[in-house]
Amino acid sequence: MGVALSISYAAPEASPLPLVLVGVLIILFLMLEARRYRYFNVWRARARWMEVHFYAPMLADGDLHLEEDWQKVLANDYLRPRYHVSSMVAVGRRIRRNYLWILLIQALAYTGKLVVHPTPAQSVSQVIQRADVGPLPGEVVIAIGVVYVISWAAIAIWSARLDSRRGAIRGTEQASSMG
Repeated sequence: MGVALSISYAAPEASPLPLVLVGVLIILFLMLEARRYRYFNVWRARARWMEVHFYAPMLADGDLHLEEDWQKVLANDYLRPRYHVSSMVAVGRRIRRNYLWILLIQALAYTGKLVVHPTPAQSVSQVIQRADVGPLPGEVVIAIGVVYVISWAAIAIWSARLDSRRGAIRGTEQASSMG
């Protein structure tokens, strides 16, 4: 993002295209990080399961017992490993925790480039004309950008609501922390 900002704002005649192209890299890194997060979530859940069902009762002198057959649940998770969150939930969590700010900076930088660089735009049609990329008219490029930002925001909101619902269920029904 920093390189794209430097290139786009380096000279008045510099193109805003690097800010658009960095969006492809952002998506690539987001998908890689979501994949890594899914692995992390499996190990986090297993560690939490051991903390709650093994260490806490042991430290409480055996008076605290939360769930029957917890050993079988943990053993099954080791024998038949599975992800505890879907790819889309992982993507949504990564957007909410890290990538939302990157996407907002990208969108604001691109908008700023179109509106004020090289000189302040005098009309909306001038902004749209500055958004032209090769054979693609500015209207199409801006529409793609709006869909790009809205779709990532929608995934983040959807995953937040799903996490809230799952948390509410866990709070009332003592649902398993293993998924």
